[in-house]
Amino acid sequence: MSLHHELISLDNEVFRCYMGWTALLVLKMFAMSILTGLWRFISLTFANPEDLMSPKLKVKFDDPNVERVRRAHRNDLENILPFFIIGLLYTLTNPSAFLAINLFRAVGIARITHTLVYAVVVVPQPARALSFFVALLATAYMALQVVLAAAF
Repeated sequence: MSLHHELISLDNEVFRCYMGWTALLVLKMFAMSILTGLWRFISLTFANPEDLMSPKLKVKFDDPNVERVRRAHRNDLENILPFFIIGLLYTLTNPSAFLAINLFRAVGIARITHTLVYAVVVVPQPARALSFFVALLATAYMALQVVLAAAF
C-alpha cells in the first residue's frame, strides 16, 4: 500500500473527523488543568510553597477533590495521548469512513464521559469502567489495524 497524500487532507472526511475529536480532547485536557487549579483554590490545597496565598497556609497533598481530578487527568494522559498517535496512523490506513468516524466518536465521547463521571459528577461504577473500556477497546482496535497494515 502506498501513502496517499489525500489521506492527510481536509478533503478526507476521516482525517477531518480525527482532527475535530483530537482538538476537542486537547481542550478537554486543558479543562482538567483548570479544574485542578480551581479545586486547589477552593480547598486551599497547594503543592508548592510559592503558591501559598497566606503565611497561615501550609503545603498539602491530600485533598480528596484535588486528587480525584488529578487522577482523572493522569488517566487522560495515559489514554488520550496514545489515541492521538494511533488515530492518525489509523487514518493513514485508508479505513472505511463509517467505521473510522464512529471509532473516533466512541473514543471522544467515552473520554468525555469518563471525566464527567470520575471528576465532575461522581457516579458509581460501572459508569467509569464502561467509558474507560469503550475508549480503550476502540483505540486497541485501531492499533491492531495499523499493525496489520504495516505487515511486518
